[in-house]
Amino acid sequence: MHAAQTAWAERFENHLRERRLSPHTLRNYRRDLGSVIDFCRTHNIAEWRQLRPADARAWAANLHRKGLSGRSIQRALCALRSLCRYLIDQGIIDHNPAQDVRAPRCPATLPHSLDIDNLQALLDHRTSNWLSQRDITMMELMYSCGLRLAELTGMDVGDVDLDVAEARVLGKGNKTRIVPVGRKAVAALAAWLPVRAFHRRADETALFINRGGGRLSARSVQQRFRRHALQAGFDGRLHPHALRHSFATHILESSGDLRAVQELLGHANLRTTQVYTHLDFQRLAQVYDQAHPRARAHKKRS
Repeated sequence: MHAAQTAWAERFENHLRERRLSPHTLRNYRRDLGSVIDFCRTHNIAEWRQLRPADARAWAANLHRKGLSGRSIQRALCALRSLCRYLIDQGIIDHNPAQDVRAPRCPATLPHSLDIDNLQALLDHRTSNWLSQRDITMMELMYSCGLRLAELTGMDVGDVDLDVAEARVLGKGNKTRIVPVGRKAVAALAAWLPVRAFHRRADETALFINRGGGRLSARSVQQRFRRHALQAGFDGRLHPHALRHSFATHILESSGDLRAVQELLGHANLRTTQVYTHLDFQRLAQVYDQAHPRARAHKKRS
């Protein structure tokens, strides 16, 4: 009875996969849309075109009664809106029933960030073998460039140019951005590449490889960062996103240039700030060089 709904949800997931969304994001979409389909099943809504705004509101209210946070409900509604936009593009429905449905407000919370002294101690911690050298290099690059975890694990050797201290990053929505790479990260990468070449598989293009020479997974990065933080004397766990948030916090504190931070992070927009504005790379590099604690002064770009 609801096979058509499930089939379109699966087509939508394939569409997102083609856009190279992270596995974590795909799992969230799958879970949230599965919740919508379960709701439709219990309310005799057999096809997506039968879903009304009142139904979408009732579904969101049901999630709230189950104890989901406002943030989780926002994410679930975002998944439904995205699916409906896809269905409109495919000619299956003619309106978005979730467009004006809002989740309960939730308090704004900032991700955890590390102060500069703690970061310096973490990144300057001595390595004991090639795996720990790889870990330090990954942390240097994440903090240097403000990378997402999926962006880090997706990088290939050809994405970094040490001569000009730049990296090409493939972000959300298959969008590419060019970011500066700081002096410390350049040095770490220069030392890592010969080690990587020795341990990699013959046909492997990944910048960061696992013990077997293949591409390193996001889960492995999380585990290794946690292990390295403990070895460096940190009490709490170190999540990779803390490095990205620390990057944004330190750049913003030093420069006050919110638009440059948006561009460097690859954000299309930030709800609590002004709309995304394109800046040329020379301006980004200037802000970066002046503000990043581990950056170096690059030569003026022509």
